[in-house]
Amino acid sequence: MKNDDPYLDKENDDFIEEDTEVVISDPRALALPDDVLPDTLYILPISSRPFFPAQVQPVMVDADPWEETLERLAEQPQAAVGLVYADKVGKSAPSVETFRDIGCVARIHKAEKQNDKVTFLAQGVKRFEVVEWLSETSPFLAKVRYLHDAKTKDDESKAYSIAILDAIKELIRLNPLFSEDLRQYLGRFSFSESGLLADFAASITSAEANELYEILATLEVHSRMNLALTLLKKELEIARLQNEISAEVNEKISEHQREFFLKEQLKVIQKELGLSKDDRTSDIETFEQRLESKQVPEAALKKIRDELHKLSILETGSPEYGVTRNYLDWATALPWGVHSEDNLDIQAARRVLDAHHSGLSDIKDRIIEFLALGAQRGEMGGSILLLVGPPGVGKTSIGKSIAESLNRKFYRFSLGGMRDEAEIKGHRRTYIGALPGKFVQALKDVEVENPVIMLDEVDKIGSSFQGDPASALLEALDPEQNSEFLDHYLDMRIDLSKALFVCTANQLDTIPSPLLDRMDVIRLSGYISDEKLAIAKQHLWPKLLKKNKLLKRQLNITDAALRHIIEHYAREAGVRGLDKLLQKVLRKSVVTLLSQETDHINVGVKDVESLLGMPYFRPEKTLHGVGVVTGLAWTSMGGATLPIEANKIHELTRGLKLTGKLGDVMKESAEIAYSYVFSHTKSYQRHPEFFDKCLVHLHVPEGATPKDGPSAGISMATALMSLAKGEPVRKGLAMTGELTLTGQVLAVGGIREKIIAAKRSKISEVILPEPNRRDFEELPDSVKEGVTVHFAERFTDVEKVVFNRVNNDIH
Repeated sequence: MKNDDPYLDKENDDFIEEDTEVVISDPRALALPDDVLPDTLYILPISSRPFFPAQVQPVMVDADPWEETLERLAEQPQAAVGLVYADKVGKSAPSVETFRDIGCVARIHKAEKQNDKVTFLAQGVKRFEVVEWLSETSPFLAKVRYLHDAKTKDDESKAYSIAILDAIKELIRLNPLFSEDLRQYLGRFSFSESGLLADFAASITSAEANELYEILATLEVHSRMNLALTLLKKELEIARLQNEISAEVNEKISEHQREFFLKEQLKVIQKELGLSKDDRTSDIETFEQRLESKQVPEAALKKIRDELHKLSILETGSPEYGVTRNYLDWATALPWGVHSEDNLDIQAARRVLDAHHSGLSDIKDRIIEFLALGAQRGEMGGSILLLVGPPGVGKTSIGKSIAESLNRKFYRFSLGGMRDEAEIKGHRRTYIGALPGKFVQALKDVEVENPVIMLDEVDKIGSSFQGDPASALLEALDPEQNSEFLDHYLDMRIDLSKALFVCTANQLDTIPSPLLDRMDVIRLSGYISDEKLAIAKQHLWPKLLKKNKLLKRQLNITDAALRHIIEHYAREAGVRGLDKLLQKVLRKSVVTLLSQETDHINVGVKDVESLLGMPYFRPEKTLHGVGVVTGLAWTSMGGATLPIEANKIHELTRGLKLTGKLGDVMKESAEIAYSYVFSHTKSYQRHPEFFDKCLVHLHVPEGATPKDGPSAGISMATALMSLAKGEPVRKGLAMTGELTLTGQVLAVGGIREKIIAAKRSKISEVILPEPNRRDFEELPDSVKEGVTVHFAERFTDVEKVVFNRVNNDIH
């Protein structure tokens, strides 16, 4: 048979061409089984990496669809299979277009089937090239042509071989796993076979499949050795880097292990010499040291000693140890018998209150009186103050000022929305994550038994299935009981009688009566315009400038601008809204400072509207006419004027119609006023039969706003009487008071807020109930100034003032 292999060494008579026939230089020599390979091969695809002639490696394939191929191979005497690299080989058979042209023929040894996989040991023999596909479906069968290397003994091949051998030796030194591959190679080949040496070198690398196939497809030996040497060098670099990383990691691990063992040895040595103690002994000594400087009551000390004994016999790893240790941590951290020294200087307290608050002179006097009694007794404990007022009037800051004036520690927590009584009295220790109540936490934080504890938003406390916190507060806030306050977590009596409690609320209606009974109520009615102006000048504006690192010469606001903001933008009782408006003025002014590169801005009245927009409040125009009266009302945000209108609808029937979203109490006041005026028609100078034949409509404007309360009784009666008499009410007059069916005028609340609302609306005359004379007399002169007040005991007194019949008892 003619030999067409271009790499056949013609000068070497001993060279054998491998094909379907064996060419032997000596006719008497025998052909070995490995030298006889069939010209047709069953083909198996390999997707991981090409298979080389120098390789001996296990191969695993799916039983389906390659089981039939392997069965046919078992029937062949040579058991030779063609291993060809193919892309994207899945569980189904690929198409022949995915096979590469050159593969490696291998002999199959020890084929085994396990589950749905077939594993066999493949021994690479020789390269081949697919000439023709005889079967393009599984099992794949192809006619092949074998490719082989010429034996090379030139210097270049020798140099390449030495370089490859050196690289392999270096790789083995860095990664001993390659030594087993080298041992198998030495058992089958010689290093003088340069082509096979290059194949072996490529097979032990972790190069990409395409790079390895390039070597498999390279038939020229020198080029193949060059490519193999390049891959070896890359592998060496990877191995070196891997060794460096491993060495660094091992060094760190070894260092940590060394430190750990040294520390453990040091602990043992120190324990043997008595220089250190274990965790349990250390904890016990810590707790005992805390108790040395404290005066613990006998009952509490006995309980703590029992817990310390339990701690000493428990294992440190047991859950009970952690629970007991946490309990002792709380019990020993409390300030048993530790008190701070009170500053009972009344003048110093006055200076602190004046420095922190402008206005509220009556509130300051009340607090000074309270402090003076404590100074006389020599102690301040056992008192509960309740500061009641609208939002933003400074209730919380007054509590801080009280603590500072007394030189006491201050602790604040909010009761708003609290629904779990365990927040007050603590959880039982049987619960996971149990903690003491807020009062125990307060004492631990301030480290004294006589702090000032502020309970904010006491009127917003809730209740649920978890308990009633308001009821739990009764024991803590009762001066007769809180000397032995029992916390559920500690289960010990704690003395809260030395603490000064200051509570805050916006209203009294939602505070339970038993709780309110234990408090000394101080009302903060809010600020008038002059007080707001002083607060803005002395506190709010300087604080904003300091916070934003601005100087007064850079940004100034005039008194007139501040007053304009107060009267037209911030009429609420407090100053929180005023503070927000001043922040807005400052923000916009800073933008102007930075963008226009100016060094000074002065905010005047004309600038306010451009900075804050149109005024929120326009000057209130009091309504005037027959059947129209201006009343005075109290709201949670302060005082307000309340216009009331009465008008005749028709004379077809008699009756009273009410509108204006009135509450039940206010509706009853309207009916009382109607009944009283109806029953006294004989006293009118004209139209005494007015209510006998007409339907009257009584309306309170701002119908979307809910209104309730009895204080509009005389205002409604006056409106009805004005309608019946056909005479208008005197201009510039407002009134408030509850009316009875017999004409009595009863006292109402919120006198300060109502007077302020009248002054804001430019009303100079006010009618008040006679029982409220004392409340008016106690108002600051700044509030009473410019207001003429008429006091009325009966509605006839109101009638005389309203219709200019007489001006009696004018203040």
